[in-house]
Amino acid sequence: MTATVSTRNLLPRWAEALRQKYLAGEASTFVLYRNVFDNFLVADTLHNLQSFLVAELFKETKKQVVEISLERGIRMLSGKPGSALVAVGDDANATMLQSLHALERQMRSEPSTAIIVPYADALLPAGDPSFMAQSDRQTYLTFHRWSLDKTLTSGDNITILVTESLGAINPGLLSNPKVVAIEIPMPDVVTRRRVISHLAPKLTPEQLSLFSERTGGLRTVQLASIMAGSEDHGLREEQRRTLILELLRGTPDAENRATTLATITAGMTPAEIARLIEPAKTLPAIDANQEVLKVIHTRKREMIEKECAGLIEFIEPKHGLSAVGGHANIKSELLAIAKNLKAGETTLTPMGLLAVGPMGSGKTFVIKAFLKEAGLSAVALKNFRSKWVGSTEANLERVLATVKAMGPIAVIIDEGDRSFGSGGGDESDGGTGSRIIARLKEFMSEPENRGQVLFVMMTNRPDKLDSDIKRPGRLDRKIPFFYCDSTPERVQVLQAVLARYGEVCSASVEALSAVCDTLVGYSNADLEALALLAIELARNQNQALDEQAFKQAAQDFMPPQEQDMIEFMELLAVSETSRRSLLPKRYGDMSLADIQSRLQAARRRALTR
Repeated sequence: MTATVSTRNLLPRWAEALRQKYLAGEASTFVLYRNVFDNFLVADTLHNLQSFLVAELFKETKKQVVEISLERGIRMLSGKPGSALVAVGDDANATMLQSLHALERQMRSEPSTAIIVPYADALLPAGDPSFMAQSDRQTYLTFHRWSLDKTLTSGDNITILVTESLGAINPGLLSNPKVVAIEIPMPDVVTRRRVISHLAPKLTPEQLSLFSERTGGLRTVQLASIMAGSEDHGLREEQRRTLILELLRGTPDAENRATTLATITAGMTPAEIARLIEPAKTLPAIDANQEVLKVIHTRKREMIEKECAGLIEFIEPKHGLSAVGGHANIKSELLAIAKNLKAGETTLTPMGLLAVGPMGSGKTFVIKAFLKEAGLSAVALKNFRSKWVGSTEANLERVLATVKAMGPIAVIIDEGDRSFGSGGGDESDGGTGSRIIARLKEFMSEPENRGQVLFVMMTNRPDKLDSDIKRPGRLDRKIPFFYCDSTPERVQVLQAVLARYGEVCSASVEALSAVCDTLVGYSNADLEALALLAIELARNQNQALDEQAFKQAAQDFMPPQEQDMIEFMELLAVSETSRRSLLPKRYGDMSLADIQSRLQAARRRALTR
């Protein structure tokens, strides 16, 4: 399979890798997987995968291109079928095996044939051979034999198997040394820039760079559905511009705003466009692209959440670390990590964070504030065990590929002990749950993810986690959370809560301190609940939010009474921390032996009630 110099320069890297391996004689059967339902830009033409293979890769190098599919059988995509194949094609009762043997006779008599097998996992499914139907075993044996047959391989014949998930293909075929799997990755920033430039040639170089950076995680086909180049359905670009101009009538720079917004709203209905446009918003010059980025972000979020079948959810924190009361040591640690992330210091960036501590200590809020501080996009894995178990691992691979393409990004796993505890699940699901957890662990420890994909897990029971999930290289930084140790810390938490809710408090710091002196053992969540109760009492009595309101709230509020469990969870956090400097004074000087002794005693009290 040769290629002209001009065509070779246009080939995606995965296609060039395929070409080089084929010319080197490494294999003649290739499995293309992952991003196989995307479009690929060559010169000024967007191809789907089959069109790209036929019109670009095999056009000048193969006499015949044949498709084999479970749905449509064997059909010619280019070239002329041999007599044996025609005879079988005329036989309505011909089986798939008979058609494959006819195609084999053609390849032997007329070499230089390319075979494309879309949805190869349907024709060559994974599974235990002893439970496979005879027809499936025969099909598998045919393709396996073809990959090793020197007569066929030396006759300039090539077979391309296409599947989204590599794990869905017959493992016996994949383990064949003459079968090579090649991943088609999600578009990188350079590819996205070329595609966006092709779809929306009116964009400025600055907009091209900005849009290509902010569309990480989207496929080319999704970019086409956003940008102006996609005009197959819905409003045309000029119609969208007219609609948006009407919405923006009378606002500053309406003409330019309408032109740019029309470029990125392809496929949207008038109602959807109206919901996204903010006519009254005056944009300062420094944020000229803010409105456009909002539209892109909204559409990207919708597409990726749909693409991942609801298995991930975007997280958009509203507050930074300045909104966090107390936790001075933790904030200092997280600010340093945020600084390294912003500076691209991958060597100093942890692979993952483990936030541990008793319930109500502020883990979730502080972590979200850290994400805001670091400027990281973030997604949460949603109930992945219950949704993925019993389905194919293709869902997980799709999610991981999308996450990787969106980097730098944080992946949040709340209540991690439920997802990763007890060895990753039982075997009642045929081992699917264990394989999924193992794949996630493998992905978490991939070195190239450092600085690009930051896993953040939160739990109050780290003792339930597998030891290997907590090791350096996966969750290297363990950050312990505790309830406030002192009155000033509790005052800071109350003040932070009031500031977040925009409430004005007339009570002095001294007055709040007097109230907080009585709140020993209150969690951050308890303090927030107490502050909200004080606000409610003040409003009900039509009074100012003052010292009296807080005193009444403190007398009325009843915090949860689970002291044994709280002590146990605190000692678990102490035993897990990766840095002694993050511990409060009451634990900072304890020896490891004392920590373990107290932990065992607390475990007995908490778990044997």
